[in-house]
Amino acid sequence: MNKPKQTLVVAFTLFSLFFGAGNLILPPYLGVQAGANWHWVALGFALTAVVIPILGILAHAKLQGSMFDFAKKVSPLFSTIYCALLYGIAVFLAAPRTASVTHELAVAPFFNTATFITSCIYFGTVFLFVINRSRLLSLIGKYLTPLIVIILFIIIGLGVLRGSAEMVLTPVSTPFSLITLGVFEGYQTFDAIAGVVVGAVIVLSLKTYDVGNFQTKKQLISQAGFLAGFGLFVIYAGLIICGYLLQNRIPDNASRTEVLISLSQLTLGKIGATFLSVLVALACFTTAVGIITGASDYVSGLYRDSRKAYILTAIIASLIGVVVGSFKVGFIITIALPVLMFIYPITIVLILLHVLPQKFASALVFKAVVLITFLFSIPDFLKFIVPIGSLQGIINSIPLATQNLGWVLPALLVFLLLNFRNFTTKAISNQS
Repeated sequence: MNKPKQTLVVAFTLFSLFFGAGNLILPPYLGVQAGANWHWVALGFALTAVVIPILGILAHAKLQGSMFDFAKKVSPLFSTIYCALLYGIAVFLAAPRTASVTHELAVAPFFNTATFITSCIYFGTVFLFVINRSRLLSLIGKYLTPLIVIILFIIIGLGVLRGSAEMVLTPVSTPFSLITLGVFEGYQTFDAIAGVVVGAVIVLSLKTYDVGNFQTKKQLISQAGFLAGFGLFVIYAGLIICGYLLQNRIPDNASRTEVLISLSQLTLGKIGATFLSVLVALACFTTAVGIITGASDYVSGLYRDSRKAYILTAIIASLIGVVVGSFKVGFIITIALPVLMFIYPITIVLILLHVLPQKFASALVFKAVVLITFLFSIPDFLKFIVPIGSLQGIINSIPLATQNLGWVLPALLVFLLLNFRNFTTKAISNQS
């Protein structure tokens, strides 16, 4: 396979592994909520659903190691705990949600079957793909992703042509609040988590291909990451615009899934449900494959790349998917929110530190910034568990905490102070 073709296949694979349940149902809903100010929510959504995930891919291109290597600069113990949490969230929440969305949007409109039956068939098929991981890039990158992209462009194109850009007042009006709305919804895509999980999958998958040395792989993964990121942004922006243009024809107070269903029907007519079913099934399926493959790779690596450990992990993860995937999408999203508010900030910080030049990201910087991020994200996590009134004083005292971003400024301040300290120490040392 020549290099341009390799890059394109990997880019398609990355796009498909990222583009799952949340990536479909969230953008149109944001467009409906933001109205004429859709560009602000698109910016916020792009930050957490495009920029951060692709930076995660670039970090893996730089490391070309396992998930354990991704966090071990803080400490080996932290990395072990972090990997267990990350893969736990991915296997217990992210992957099952894809089955739940598939049932509600692709199966239930046509067949009166139980969600458990859908989950069994769904994860049985996912398992077959996972145990044939040597063909993962080819199957997903060459065949499944192009079909997903074609259907998406048809829906977006027709939505733009048939929509009317009427000014509609929305309850959220200021640019900053709209950006933070987009950022918060971007959390629900799980894509920052997917960035570090999928990045590890791609690195290991490329070992089965004749790609070349470390630098060649780095260049290939980086270029594919940028291409996938551009594709994701175009699709997200298109879906958000469609939500805005068609909002006056979508029922009031429609849920995220109801907005997507309405969008498909308004753009594709009677066959909209069929096209949407195919799109949802493919998009969710490829994401589930990526998640379970990543978890199986990680556990296998703990046991010297044991094939038995890989298959056993894939079986357990698929069985968990069958059980949790039988619940409704709304329930899974509700359960996921506090967990995401806890793990997402730490993941974002790790990604950003890895893509920076090493002179700005020493081991001390990693330790201190991650610790501060963890401490200042605790209120964001707790507000979904305990009564908000008991936390109001703390939240009001932390800048941006009311927007669920209380960790941002403290982490940035610690990062700048430590690097200033390192710079002045080196300057004094050079003078002496």
